[in-house]
Amino acid sequence: MASERLRVAVLLSGTGRTLENLLDRRATGELDIDIPIVVSSRPSVRGIEIAQAAGIDTHVVTRKQCPTPSAMSARLRELLAPHGIGLIALAGYLSRLEILPEWEGRMINVHPSLLPLFGGHGQYGGRVHEAVLAAGVKVSGCTVHFVDAEYDAGPIILQRCVAVAEDDTPDTLGARVFAAEQVAYPEAIQMFQAGRLRIEGRRVRVIDAPI
Repeated sequence: MASERLRVAVLLSGTGRTLENLLDRRATGELDIDIPIVVSSRPSVRGIEIAQAAGIDTHVVTRKQCPTPSAMSARLRELLAPHGIGLIALAGYLSRLEILPEWEGRMINVHPSLLPLFGGHGQYGGRVHEAVLAAGVKVSGCTVHFVDAEYDAGPIILQRCVAVAEDDTPDTLGARVFAAEQVAYPEAIQMFQAGRLRIEGRRVRVIDAPI
């Protein structure tokens, strides 16, 4: 139901900027969500500090501990089970997962390009912006999409465009793309929470009201 408070698990691997943005949007009332658990695939990253400072149940599950996607997903299932999670939000999460049946249509990601361009294995963070500039394209942006078994290939929920300037560097372009992500990711979560997203094959249809 659109009136239910959505419980979101956040998975991260680095700075926690996306988690920080979601917490800020919740604090202002823009997002009516709870974030009861955060899982990091790497120890000693800033994202862990942000989660702990917010009083969130925080865990580290590394690829050394769970070396296969199925093992990683099994461990995540154990950790998420007590929290009544309605949505799993990837926030710069870099470990491969096996998408469990109960996660289908309930796991989303934000990628710093206009997919399907500049996505796939090894394309994350500054690498994406370097590839964009090397290709000479004039427009980049961000994509929020459902997660499936392929890297950056799940059905697209929404995209936001950012112009590429002649004097851009990966850092300057990345800053503008992240500013677009800060708006797009909360918007996608709001649409999911309101029951406005319907997956039809490889497409996501945004409906005016939940069925």
